[in-house]
Amino acid sequence: MSGDDPSGTRFDQAAAALAAVQAALARVIVGQDALIAELLIAVVAGGHVLLEGLPGLGKTHLAKGLAAVLGLEWARVQCTPDLMPADLTGAEILVANRAAGDALEFRRGPIFAQLVLIDEINRSTPRTQAALLEAMQERQVTSGGNRYVLPEPFCVIATQNPIELEGTYPLPEAQLDRFLFKLRVSYPEASALHALLDISLDREPADELDALLDQPRLLALAATCREALVAERCRAAAVDLVLATQPGGVHAAAAARTHLRYGASPRALQALVRAARVRAVLAGRAHVDLADLESVAAPVLRHRLLLALDSELNGITTDEVIVELLGEWRHRQRQRP
Repeated sequence: MSGDDPSGTRFDQAAAALAAVQAALARVIVGQDALIAELLIAVVAGGHVLLEGLPGLGKTHLAKGLAAVLGLEWARVQCTPDLMPADLTGAEILVANRAAGDALEFRRGPIFAQLVLIDEINRSTPRTQAALLEAMQERQVTSGGNRYVLPEPFCVIATQNPIELEGTYPLPEAQLDRFLFKLRVSYPEASALHALLDISLDREPADELDALLDQPRLLALAATCREALVAERCRAAAVDLVLATQPGGVHAAAAARTHLRYGASPRALQALVRAARVRAVLAGRAHVDLADLESVAAPVLRHRLLLALDSELNGITTDEVIVELLGEWRHRQRQRP
């Protein structure tokens, strides 16, 4: 890379740092290499992540380990129907002071950590989800008419169980769109389960991870990734992919017209390019390739596409639609000069 770009050394160092973080997590979260890479891409790209998976697959362990390796302050919130917005954001409390008189003081909640794990987010009520929405989008908390800025970096990793529906409040589309990625946590292979017994039978290996980065170095790493070159062809290809998801648009792909009610928002285009830049650096390049866009397309799009009723009743999944969309997209890119 160094010979192709005057800033090659900086990109080489960024790629090495990302690879080191990925390798450290892979030693304690076995059998989830692809998930680790995608989660790391999202965090460095400055986005939030929705993790969907069955209980016991290590979602909390992964978030805790990621915070440890990146050297970030982290907090965990367990969502329940009686969780109030103030439990998440903090609240003003009355502080007695004989000399100066009683006064209201804002006590910060767990949302002020740099990496926040929101466990079972769909168990929180719409009111609490709305408070989280402000934090995710505006990166601030409003309380008592005052604005409190959240730390930088700030990342929300939310989990949800795909099989439990009782006592849950599905996330509205507006909130889903604030997540850069939606990642599915798969069940580990037999070899990974065997390794799990050696690694974490009697201990919590995430507690033993050393910090490989800290806040300044992570911010510098993210800044380097933002400088990855996105050529006009890749910009056009990203726009083409997002427009192809719009079932009523003139650029709609056949899969979108057949299976979708609504396509991806302009925010999806931003997420696609932001994630592709980090993926390019992780792959050892200072420029984005079409392969980077394709690699991050599923986690960017899967929670932003709304299936048509017939397709949903027939058991079609958004991931299957994305496979079709990408097949048509690749064909269109090959046809371009």
